[in-house]
Amino acid sequence: MIQILSEYPLLLLFVVASLGYLIGNISIKGNSLGVAAILFTGLVFGAIDSRLQIPEIIFLLGLSIYVYSIGLSSGPAFFESYRKNGIRDFLFTISMLVLSGLIATSLWTLFGYSAATITGVYTGSTTNTAALAGVIDYISNTFSAEMAQQLTQEAVVGYSFSYPMGVLGGMIAIVLMEKIFKIDYEKEKETLRKDYPVAEKLERINVEITNPDLQQYKVKDLLKKYNWNVSFGRIARQETIDLVNWNTQFQKGDIVTVVSNVEELKTIVPILGKESDSLFIYDRSYFDVRRIFVSNPKVAGRSIASLNLDEKYTAVITRIRRGDVDLLAKGNTILELGDRIRFVAKKEDLQSLSNLFGDSYQASSKVNLFSFGLGIGLGLILGTFEVNFGTGFSFKLGYAGGPLIVGLLLGALRRTGPIVWSLPYSANITLQQIGLILLLTAIGVRSGNAFIQSFSMEGIGLFFASAVISLLTAFSILFVGYKVVKMPFSLLMGMVANQPAILDFAESRTKNKIPVFGYAMMFPLALIMKIVIAQLLFLFLH
Repeated sequence: MIQILSEYPLLLLFVVASLGYLIGNISIKGNSLGVAAILFTGLVFGAIDSRLQIPEIIFLLGLSIYVYSIGLSSGPAFFESYRKNGIRDFLFTISMLVLSGLIATSLWTLFGYSAATITGVYTGSTTNTAALAGVIDYISNTFSAEMAQQLTQEAVVGYSFSYPMGVLGGMIAIVLMEKIFKIDYEKEKETLRKDYPVAEKLERINVEITNPDLQQYKVKDLLKKYNWNVSFGRIARQETIDLVNWNTQFQKGDIVTVVSNVEELKTIVPILGKESDSLFIYDRSYFDVRRIFVSNPKVAGRSIASLNLDEKYTAVITRIRRGDVDLLAKGNTILELGDRIRFVAKKEDLQSLSNLFGDSYQASSKVNLFSFGLGIGLGLILGTFEVNFGTGFSFKLGYAGGPLIVGLLLGALRRTGPIVWSLPYSANITLQQIGLILLLTAIGVRSGNAFIQSFSMEGIGLFFASAVISLLTAFSILFVGYKVVKMPFSLLMGMVANQPAILDFAESRTKNKIPVFGYAMMFPLALIMKIVIAQLLFLFLH
């Protein structure tokens, strides 16, 4: 069997992936490893026989697809977050990365490791292959062939022994700190729902207007005055039913359909009046309700307000379903391929609206290979550019940094002229999963043999050093970030996730996508800084 798997790496890939996925779904006391189990399954296979290998191109392909897809989906929230808290987040990220470098320097002083070895341990414990590649490139260009070979081997050995602990350290820190701080993920999700597209428990109720003071305000003025996160649908006035628009002025006795989350409704209803059990407002003889898929590329990437729907149709959008998340429809809400829009409109307008938005599930699930290939190609090109800081000091963004940065930029743009950069939600999730499975399988199998060898005396020492770096760095990020900087723990989990397996583990703990935004915030800056710090470590310690 081993012989077959060694001769057919593609078969090995799917055996490891399928077994790992099966193991990851096993739940013990409500906890499971999820997709991260593929990494550990790969470690087992790699440890069984050194002949079992996954081609490096599989790893690079998976890494590029994964980070580019993450960038596309996280781009808007990433730039919005830095717009609000840019200096704070920047200084916090830099200080934590410098701390990890200082920890590595302290271990070099205490245990007498060579500069190349401790640099390899640092890059492995922070799971940064690009940083290791940068150091090896510097060594190759600086030293004689014989010396370069020796130093490179030391760095690679340090990296190989420490990489598994670099993944485990973040997971261990997350589990311990969430118990110490008694984190309530549901409560955090509620406080972050206005800043990040997380699931909202939306409800629709009817409200009878009893507050006479509201007659002097238009709906747009009420929303501005009270900062409500709400959508209004139909309005029943005497014996007629109409739709609420920006210029509607409520009158005493009106019955209005209100859509918002449960907590917001508790604030809104007392101001408007009282909850009503009237069924007349649901009369569908004139207005009807329909869910319509966004599959037309001409509509995707545009805000609801820019479509000027009220000029052509008697219709209102009350909410949008994106994946498993319900979003309130607002004028500045950007539509994406795969969104399911809930319209309340005249019956005769519904078919026209369906034609405008496409309303094809099949079309809304396809990947535009032109924009996807162009975007990821631009990212790979960016990753090849070498940035020089004087003689003998340079770095590249590589297969991770280039696609991620381009993905973030294009995700924030959403579209450029006729080109829609963003992916349908379902397609993006699928590509993330495929990329994650490819890279976790490759990393696990490649590191398995070194992981077993780490139980030698030298290896145990390196394993201990990597544990100190990864654990202290992760604990510091979570503690300082949560207690001092006052950042949400869910966001910090993503910042700890310097490797996709940790990010997936963090998502399984929170059961939402907030860690992804933390990951996207920290990863581009962290990638560059780790490359710089790794080379500085070697330069100063050699």
